Parts: sequence; structure tokens; C-alpha cells
Amino acid sequence: MSEEKNALPPEGPAKPAQNLEKIVSLSPRERLLLPLTFGFCLLLVNTLLETGPTAGLTAAVCAWYALLTVCQGRKLLIAGESRFLLATNLVLAATLALGSNWYFRVWNLLALLALLPIHAVGLSGGQRLPWWRPAMLWERFCLLLWGLFGHLWAAVAALLPEKRDSSARRILPLVLGTAGAVILLAVLVPVLASADALFAAATADLRSFLSLHFSDAVWKTIVAAVMTPFFFGLLYFLRRPTPLKQQAEKPPRTVDGLGFAIVLAAVAALYLLFLGIQSAGLFGGSEYLAQKGLSYAEWARSGFFQMVGVTVLNLSLLLAAVQWSRRTGAAWRAVRFLSALLTAESLVLLVSAGVRMTLYVEAYGLSFKRFLTYWGMGMMAAFLLAAAWKVHRPDFRFCRVVFPLALAGWLVINCVPVDCLVARDQVDRYLAGESAALDVEYLLYDLSYDTLSQLRRLDQSEIFRCGSGSFSLGHLVDQRLAEARADCADWRTWNLSAWLASRNGT
Repeated sequence: MSEEKNALPPEGPAKPAQNLEKIVSLSPRERLLLPLTFGFCLLLVNTLLETGPTAGLTAAVCAWYALLTVCQGRKLLIAGESRFLLATNLVLAATLALGSNWYFRVWNLLALLALLPIHAVGLSGGQRLPWWRPAMLWERFCLLLWGLFGHLWAAVAALLPEKRDSSARRILPLVLGTAGAVILLAVLVPVLASADALFAAATADLRSFLSLHFSDAVWKTIVAAVMTPFFFGLLYFLRRPTPLKQQAEKPPRTVDGLGFAIVLAAVAALYLLFLGIQSAGLFGGSEYLAQKGLSYAEWARSGFFQMVGVTVLNLSLLLAAVQWSRRTGAAWRAVRFLSALLTAESLVLLVSAGVRMTLYVEAYGLSFKRFLTYWGMGMMAAFLLAAAWKVHRPDFRFCRVVFPLALAGWLVINCVPVDCLVARDQVDRYLAGESAALDVEYLLYDLSYDTLSQLRRLDQSEIFRCGSGSFSLGHLVDQRLAEARADCADWRTWNLSAWLASRNGT
């Protein structure tokens, strides 16, 4: 008997039926998490599921981290990885309450949907790989699924009273009975009203009152109640994770670098030829291009995005060559030399692409996508410099630097008033006569409220085409201001950009 009592539990996650001891041993803090989790789910239903990626999601992210603080305590701030991801996610969430550009909102939502679980699962201690390793995505995804779907019983356990608390044994039947009664009444009353005209007339006022004030709230409560066991199970898992089996770190497999050297030599030679032809276009001017039947603007636009894609391919190729080549002999020295040459050529290609994009912007003006293109080229240049250091120091952990750098770069571009700069450039060109037309529809409806301050510099009585009709600029601006005021009327959709626009328009 003593051996059976001291026997260790089997490895791996336990089945719900095997967790009776855990069910009756929930701590007071874990029981407190259940109503808090329900409140968070109710907030999530009223924000993200109803208004999308707006200021309401900012409040939901803050509530999530308040919930994590109750769950994990000071553990949230101990590790440097946790502090960095916490700051990143809070800044991303804050941008939803500051700006009104839907492009940034959608991408920030996608970033939060990825980074919030990565951060949360990392707090459990059950993970094996650091957050900057690409392989950790699959590992943490599996842990997330196990936390969400493998601990649904924990919510039921939190509702059950402890053995010593006999007076609370009826809490679970009370909660389930009340919920069942509300759901049945919500379904049966409308059915009976449609089946009997007298009953419908007698309950018309009551049904109208309930429909106006409670029907939406009831369904939101039901959705939040359905979501609660999943999120509570995840929080329970974060407090009591099932650690992954530690495996010995295997050295990376390497191959003879001769194959990589041949590929790098061929690509480097091709780019030398390409850059020679590019330099003729850059230094030959418009007269040289005219001899070839091209205008400066046509040449600047042609193949630009292909050049950016080629740079990404180059980065992937040289990283693979440095990482997987056997680091001995003449082949390895050739790989390092050719990788350095390819890095230099890629940087020159980026400079060439930047010059061509600048020529195109001078001809057609700045746009949101062109501004982001400049940002993308700057980020790729930073990645290439990191790759150059990887070539110099092969043991350098490229992803450990590049992943935080990419997140920091995205946060920076979120803080730049891109739409205002685009509108200022377009309006300046229009007022100076450099552009014969102004795409007011693009500035008003494809970009954020930040463009309104620049459009007010124009004659408000001037007629512009928008959609299927022509309207005065003042009329179009007033319509957009009405949308800004509507956003500010609801705390879930309020944002600083809309508030400043509506304030300046009064």
C-alpha cells in the first residue's frame, strides 16, 4: 500500500476523469478567477465581437493583463521576454485608441492575436523554446490548444464547493437552473406569443420592454458564458502547466558548403550584371532612357516590388548557406566570401529600389502604400546588416535580434502620422500645380481622419468627383466629420484621431 501511495503519476497530460484531486483542491485565487474570467469574456463580446479592432479592444487587452496579473502575480514582470512582450502588446493595443487607419487596425489585431497567446503561454513555464525561435510557434500553439480545450472541467470544479463547505453545495444547481430557466423563457415566450393572439396582446408591453432592454444583453451573456470555460481553463493551465519533456539540444545538421558556394556564385554574378545595367539607367538620365523607349516614371515604377522580393530571397539564401554549411575547409571560406558579396549587392539593390521609388513619388506623389514601402526598405536594410554580422560571426543568433527589431519597427511606423503626411504632400502638389487632379475620395475614405486637417486648406466650395456623383469639398468633409463624431459618441469606437478631427471641425 505504501508503494502505491508514493508512486509517481503517469507522464503526460491527465484526463479529466483522472483529475478528481485537482477538482477539489482549487485555491481561493483560482476560484476568484472564474467570475473575473466571465467579466472579461463579457467585455470581449461587447468590444471585439461587436465593434471590431477599435478602442474597445484596447480595454479588453488591458482587462486581459489585469486577469493575468491576478493569475500569475509578479511572474508577469520577472523575465525580460515577458516585459518586452507586455510593453509591445500594450502599445499595439493603445494604437487602436489613438489612430483611425483601418489598415493599421487590422494588422495590429492580427499581431495581437499572435503575440498575446505567445506571451501568455510563455508565462506558464511549460514551454521549452524561447519566444524568438521560429520553432516555438508550433510548440506554443499546441500548448495553447491544450490549455483552451484540455481543461474545460476546471470551470465546473471552481463552481463546486469544497468538501468542508457543505452550505455551498447548491451553488452549481442554482447557477445551472437559473441559466436554463432564462434560456427556455427566452425561447418559449416568443413561440407562445406567435401561437396565440390573446397571449401576444397580453404580453406585448412586457415583450417589447424585454426586447428593448434585455434581449441583446441576454444573448451577450450566453455567449460570454460559453467562452468562459475555455479562457478559465487556459488560466488554470498557466498556473499548473504540464511541462514538456526536455530533450537534449541537437547540433544543427550541416552539409558540404560546395553546393551553397556554387549557388551563391551564380546569383552574385547575375546581380553584378543586373546592377551594371541599373547604373546605366541611374546615371544616364532621361536622355539615355528615351533612347531605349522609356520614360523616367515608367522605368522607376517597373519591377520595383519584384526587386523587394528578390532582396528577401537573397536574405533567405545567405542565411541558409551560413547556417547549414560545414564550417571547415575552402568551401566554407568561399561561402562566407560569397555571402558577404551577396549582402553588399542586396544593399545596393535596395538603394537602387529606393532611388527608383523616389523618382516615382516625385512624378505621382506620396501615397500610403509608397510610404510603407520606404519603411519596408529600411527594415530590410536593417535585416541585411544583421545578416552581414551573421556572416562575420556565424554563431550570432540572427532571429534573437531580428524579431524584436521587427516588432520595434512596426511600433514606430504606428506612431508616425502617415495619413497626414500623405495628405499634406498631395494637397501641396495640387496647390502648386504639380498635379492636375486630387483624389479626394482616396484621401477621405481610404485613409484616416488625420487627412481632414490638410483638406481644409483647400477651397471648400470646389467641386470634386466622389463615387457616382460630384460634390463640394465642404459637403464631403462635413460627412466625414459626422462619422468622426459618431465614433466619438461610443466609448468602444472612440479614438484620438476622430476626436481631434471632430474638435477641429467645430
